[in-house]
Amino acid sequence: MPFIDSIFVRQRGIVSKNKVRSPAKMRPIAIDLFSGCGGLTLGLKKAGFNVVAAVEIDPLACSTYRRNHKSSFLFESDIRHLDPDAILRQLGMQKEQIDLVAGCPPCQGFSSMRTKNGRHLIEEPMNDLVFEFVRIAVAIRPKAIMLENVPGLATDDRVEAVLQCFERAGYKCKLSVFNAADFGAPQRRKRLILVAALGREPALAVGKARRRSVRGAIGRMPLTSDSLDPLHNYQVRHTDKVQRMIENIPKDGGSRSDLPIKLRLACHDISDGFRDVYGRMSWKYPSPTITGGCINPSKGRFIHPEHDRAITLREAALLQGFPTNYYFDISRGRYATAQIIGNAFPPIFAQKHATALRKSLEL
Repeated sequence: MPFIDSIFVRQRGIVSKNKVRSPAKMRPIAIDLFSGCGGLTLGLKKAGFNVVAAVEIDPLACSTYRRNHKSSFLFESDIRHLDPDAILRQLGMQKEQIDLVAGCPPCQGFSSMRTKNGRHLIEEPMNDLVFEFVRIAVAIRPKAIMLENVPGLATDDRVEAVLQCFERAGYKCKLSVFNAADFGAPQRRKRLILVAALGREPALAVGKARRRSVRGAIGRMPLTSDSLDPLHNYQVRHTDKVQRMIENIPKDGGSRSDLPIKLRLACHDISDGFRDVYGRMSWKYPSPTITGGCINPSKGRFIHPEHDRAITLREAALLQGFPTNYYFDISRGRYATAQIIGNAFPPIFAQKHATALRKSLEL
């Protein structure tokens, strides 16, 4: 039985056992490619979309996604081997019946972090996965497309090829780089957003939200020792020197540059880059970009504003914009879970752009 039938959705009509919902109440249908742990899906749902399917290859991200989005059919598959027609057959749908194909292809190869401190541009095989997104989207031929990636893609030759592919297929495109903090996310996170619409002009959201602070996102979290949440209450051990460093970094925004020379690590004296490592977040501002290293103080400004520790997995998820009850699989250890949290598309950021696109196309 096609999956759409199994959740009572058939060709834009939402079927509830014996009753078809009226057209006025139908939700536009979306597919999430490279879904990760589900940040984009959550944002699309909040924007009013019915996310009927997703594609993801990482087992940890898949187990997390399934727990939180039980009504979406998850293709746990390498997208390079996935047939767009097979997706439609599984859903019991045809081309042009999907309203939105959205996704966040892996972006490590486009990231400015890969060339910091004079590093050469790295040819990353995953860079070309953006064309797998294009292949699936063009074949399914939805009414609209939304792609998220790091700002570096905007200056890569591939973006021109992507735009040409969409335009040849009849889509009109817009793209720009935005800061998630301007859309209600409690972190500074610059990302490229590309939207496209079949035969129509799409719209990008305008960032007018009041910036949320770290305090607003995690200021009321209990002490780790008082929490029953395994993503918040766990033991972390540092060397004595690293722990002394953390304890001596000034509260609420302090940096390792504030440390006396005797407490600094030797490697910091020979590197001019990554000045934020071993830094504290500030209560009154959005956090820095939450990355896959977000629970490791040696990976960025990830020390709690007040407590002498890095932020926890739950705090990282809250700074990404996930609700407090969002499940994350920790079966492969904390750092693997931190990676899927750091890779996520902040739900509120996705919601704002999906809402603007939906309204502009009257979906």
